Amino acid sequence: MSGGPRRAAGRRAGARDPVTAQTHNRVEVMHGVNLDQLERRDPAHYGRLSLRELELQVADHADTLGLKTRFFQSNHEGEFVEHLHRLEGLADGVLLNPGAWTHYSYAIRDALELAALPAVEVHLSDIPGREEWRRKSVLEELCIARVTGKGPAGYREALERLRQELL
Repeated sequence: MSGGPRRAAGRRAGARDPVTAQTHNRVEVMHGVNLDQLERRDPAHYGRLSLRELELQVADHADTLGLKTRFFQSNHEGEFVEHLHRLEGLADGVLLNPGAWTHYSYAIRDALELAALPAVEVHLSDIPGREEWRRKSVLEELCIARVTGKGPAGYREALERLRQELL
């Protein structure tokens, strides 16, 4: 995990209702642009899994942590934004890999802030070790953590960090 702890979007980190904290286990896993083509992308950066295979691994690990996952993928920025808008009452936290939108989508940034849910940004590839333009995240300061360059294991780490926040 890179960097230190970050604040949850629109919410003080660690703030939760002690009465209902144990039921806050619903995690929305959101994948952005081109991640539906994961198995066709450069395996040196992204590995060899399909998005479906990655989601199955994420769901299995989430189950072991007592988390319930739902998955969403879109190649359309507006659809991704609208999905973030609909999360109120459906999710307690967000694990997101927006793909290239990470670097420039202030629309997604604003929607994540409005969602006011603890979020972890995750990337399969080593973002800091890649092209200069990929190194910036407009979402990072809204997330409680950012995990990059660990392949599918990064998703497990991201789930574990989100679990610490939720349960």
